[in-house]
Amino acid sequence: MYISDAYRSQIKKMITLGAPLAAGYIVHVSIGVTDTIMLGRYSVDALAAVVLGHTYFFVFFIVGGGFGHAVMPLVASAVSSGDDLQIRRVTRMGLWLSAAFSIIFLGSFWFSSAVLQLLGQDPSLSLVAQGYLRVVGFALFPALMVIVIKSYLSALELMCAVLLITLGGFIINIPLNYCLIFGNWGAPELGVQGAAIASLVVNIFMALGVALYAQWVLPAQQIFARLWHPDWSAMVKVAKLGAPIGATSFAEVGLFSGASLMMGWLGTVPLAAHGVALQLTSLAFVVHVGLSGAATILVGKAYGRQEKTTLRQVSIAAFALSMVFATLTAIAYVTIPAPLLAAFIDAADPAFDQIIFYGSALLLMSALFQVVDAAQVMGLGFLRGIQDTAVPMAMAVVSYWIIGLPIAYIFCFIFDWGGPGLWAGLAVGLAAAAVMMLARFLLLLKRL
Repeated sequence: MYISDAYRSQIKKMITLGAPLAAGYIVHVSIGVTDTIMLGRYSVDALAAVVLGHTYFFVFFIVGGGFGHAVMPLVASAVSSGDDLQIRRVTRMGLWLSAAFSIIFLGSFWFSSAVLQLLGQDPSLSLVAQGYLRVVGFALFPALMVIVIKSYLSALELMCAVLLITLGGFIINIPLNYCLIFGNWGAPELGVQGAAIASLVVNIFMALGVALYAQWVLPAQQIFARLWHPDWSAMVKVAKLGAPIGATSFAEVGLFSGASLMMGWLGTVPLAAHGVALQLTSLAFVVHVGLSGAATILVGKAYGRQEKTTLRQVSIAAFALSMVFATLTAIAYVTIPAPLLAAFIDAADPAFDQIIFYGSALLLMSALFQVVDAAQVMGLGFLRGIQDTAVPMAMAVVSYWIIGLPIAYIFCFIFDWGGPGLWAGLAVGLAAAAVMMLARFLLLLKRL
């Protein structure tokens, strides 16, 4: 198949930008996997409490991260127009908004047991989770700071060092957990508290690492000079772009949280199979997230220069790459589901065969799921590149909550299709989001 030089160039740029971003997301996800494995070996109660606490933390992280993600298209656009002052302003105000968000919601971590019990969680488990969250709550700003600086550096096409710093955090997390959870090498045995301290240390390490690197590699930018000085116009821009991004991410997180809750109604085996299948889907999905981030950067730069032809070429190249990877993943899910699932499950577990059987059915549905999920995240990345986030937020709420979850419930419980029906409903919601967002992008592209 012939590919023109223009599209070949855009595909090369997409891979160059997207590969480090995707790898960074994979490493970041692996930090959580390490925590889960180690706490699972410590005690089931500790694992359950931290899973509960991490879910609670992740909601605030994903919403507050909207301000950091807003920095990427704004910086990309400013780069294309040569506006160094605007680059500094939006990055600083991204840090301001992230700090304000972290301070405002710190109390919700401190008194999280009451919140969790209001949501129907076990009181004793909620208290243990609260102890974890009272430490991890202080990691929210460093975690959000990483997103801001990462977005700033990514827009300037300087992602490799961020990947190395994230990898360093992953490496540090392993011995810290080993020491503080289990009390090895002379350290006190802290259990859940040890995991919390390790997470706080790792997030501070990564935040300092990306900040020092940004200052070292781009000294002329001076993004931390006069950091205390507000820039209200830049703050409004970041807030107007970032708040809808956070809300959109929250809507998608809510879709999967609701699905996990409904899957739990089906029983232990379906829930376990769902968890493993979702892990596999998530590992593939972050590749599309990386490509979407690269698309946001390249679309943002073309948008800043008002180069409609380049913008169209970038979007087509990005979408094609994402679909190729989604197709390959779907083929793997259809042809070798059992070996993929078995990598996550102890073969000696009495429910091993049941989980493999049920999980294989979910992965068959995930083959379709992969394609539509990739399409919607790419559409979202394109729209962020042209700084359109408010309407996509409404589209996400409609697609995920009004279309996706109700249909998932109907397929699963009314039609009695079980877990595969639930995943089919999620696919319908994601497909609706993909159609809406891609159609909006094409409409706005015509208007340029």
